[in-house]
Amino acid sequence: MDFEAIKKAAEGYRADMTKFLRDVVKFPGESCGEEMHAKRILEEMQKVGFDECGIDKLGNVYGYMGKGKTCIAFDGHIDTVGIGNRDNWTFDPYEGYETDSEIGGRGVSDQLGGVISAVYGAKIMKDLGLLNDKYKVLVYGTVQEEDCDGMCWEYIIKKLGIKPEFVVSTEPTDGGIYRGQRGRMEIYVDVKGVSCHGSAPERGDNAAYKLAEIIQDIRALNNNGAGESTSIRGLVKMLDEKYNPEWKEANFLGRGTVTVSQIFYTSPSRCAVIDSCRISLDRRMTAGETWQNCLKEIEELPSVKKYGAKVGMYDYDVPSWTGERYPIECYFPTWVIPEDHKVTKALVEAYNGLYGTERIGSKETVAMRKKRPLVDKWTFSTNGVSIMGRNGIPCIGFGPGAEAEAHAPNEKTWKDDLVVCAAVYAALPTIYTK
Repeated sequence: MDFEAIKKAAEGYRADMTKFLRDVVKFPGESCGEEMHAKRILEEMQKVGFDECGIDKLGNVYGYMGKGKTCIAFDGHIDTVGIGNRDNWTFDPYEGYETDSEIGGRGVSDQLGGVISAVYGAKIMKDLGLLNDKYKVLVYGTVQEEDCDGMCWEYIIKKLGIKPEFVVSTEPTDGGIYRGQRGRMEIYVDVKGVSCHGSAPERGDNAAYKLAEIIQDIRALNNNGAGESTSIRGLVKMLDEKYNPEWKEANFLGRGTVTVSQIFYTSPSRCAVIDSCRISLDRRMTAGETWQNCLKEIEELPSVKKYGAKVGMYDYDVPSWTGERYPIECYFPTWVIPEDHKVTKALVEAYNGLYGTERIGSKETVAMRKKRPLVDKWTFSTNGVSIMGRNGIPCIGFGPGAEAEAHAPNEKTWKDDLVVCAAVYAALPTIYTK
């Protein structure tokens, strides 16, 4: 493989990728509103010569390059979060900005840049004659990830019957190769009370007081150690082989956590006792944890049992920008691909052949990146929760931009990252199928 030719080709598309990214970002594209993102990406796929491309019924944009037997997919979600408080931005989030090295705008790191690099990675494969009868490449720009990560791939796999050999997630990886992430769940806890006039609270049963005890127990579940004498044994126990046969990968990914993320209540008025409360829990899951166990450990908290609180998992059922729906429970499994897996080794080999054994980056990022191992993991969640977490299809991560830029004001990415990722994507399929 001529790595220098691939690097030269990727560098030659620096300006094209920059323009493409800025064109996409200028359109707002929050979850369920990605139409213009999808259409602009489809236009570029047609322009650079994808063999087949289109938009599926859910609104995901896709393109195939090549006609080979093995399908290797590149995933990038095309929705973004909102801009939050506009006063926190020093530039227009959609007009963005561009310097010699940077591109600013909502979604440039999280994670439209990854789609741009994947489109041009596929073009480089075609330009350099890397496509052969062994593989074809599928680039998917997916929707509604920010609202319900993985739902789009449940649709692709279960409804459309598309099952790639493996998938590269192009979420931002700070120049590294990421082989997993903690999972998560969206859990609710409901507690009931009885309202009465606030002037005589003893006549009622205040749900808020019950909830206060439940919240304290949830905090203990997150903060406590794993000692045998602890009445509420903490989630840290899953890092210990005594409690978790997958403790090694749990230590790699990091411990599970739980926190209260929302509080709701009902009350007849400000002069009445609260008659019901609900809290939402953000539950992050490490290797070895299941949704059944995560619900059970909340159900068995002393205060939850004491007050007969109801514990459950939220569902997601929101129409996409096309009007299509795919209802699903809000469970996003942990996933991790072994370091010695064929997919991991192929991506490492592609990167090593092009750029060496350490992370690289811009002047702003390179020092921080070199302190981190080349092969690592995400802190946040990705569509890998469906691809590998639910369906067992190998997934690996490599994408332009930085995790820290995700959901933050003044979001930016780096042109060098776009070029590097396009080159690595172009080399990977040939190395994998050799």
